[in-house]
Amino acid sequence: MIGFPSRHYVADKHEHAMVKKLKELAAVLGLLGMAVSANAQNLDTEFTAFGGYRFGGTFNVSDSDAAYELEDATSFGLIWNHRYQGNTQWEIFYSTQDAEAKIDQPAAPDPAVDVETHILQFGGTYLWDGDSLQPYLVATLGGTHVKARSRGSESDTFISGSIGLGVKVAPASRLGLRLEARAHGALVRKSSKLFCETGPDLNACAIQIDGDLFGQVEAYAGIVFRF
Repeated sequence: MIGFPSRHYVADKHEHAMVKKLKELAAVLGLLGMAVSANAQNLDTEFTAFGGYRFGGTFNVSDSDAAYELEDATSFGLIWNHRYQGNTQWEIFYSTQDAEAKIDQPAAPDPAVDVETHILQFGGTYLWDGDSLQPYLVATLGGTHVKARSRGSESDTFISGSIGLGVKVAPASRLGLRLEARAHGALVRKSSKLFCETGPDLNACAIQIDGDLFGQVEAYAGIVFRF
């Protein structure tokens, strides 16, 4: 006579199969957790999107005591960092600003000019140890592109560099905060034809920039994404 499994036996079999699957799922989740934890300890690449404020900037007029002074204005940019070794990182820095430049001689052909600047530089950072707050020093070198939006004006690009001090908040997390103050300096070529004015009654540059150092200071806060 052939017997049939009792309901208790079938239930126990299902329970054992369920327990086995739960154990397998727990093992997989444990492995995933270990992988995520290991990856969280090796967040070598950072992207920072920031907004800030840039101060200063003077363009001297050749053969004159006059100067165009750049008004303080907001700035925006992106920063890429990648760990090199130890407490050092490579960095690519980009920042842009739209501001108004005013000459200290109201009778000038173009007393107020809109100026667009773009800074693109490459360098590195040195980070001090820190858990929740990590201070750092940064230095970069590259170029600054300046465009004066006046009729007949030319844009120009100058060699530039920057140095800054900052602090990173939550440096070991995937999402953090970056606070920094940075000084910019650009070597302006002699006789760069910026802020020119042309037209039916005038066909000449209002000013020609003397060879000089064009300096600004930028302070910003940015959101850091790490992976």
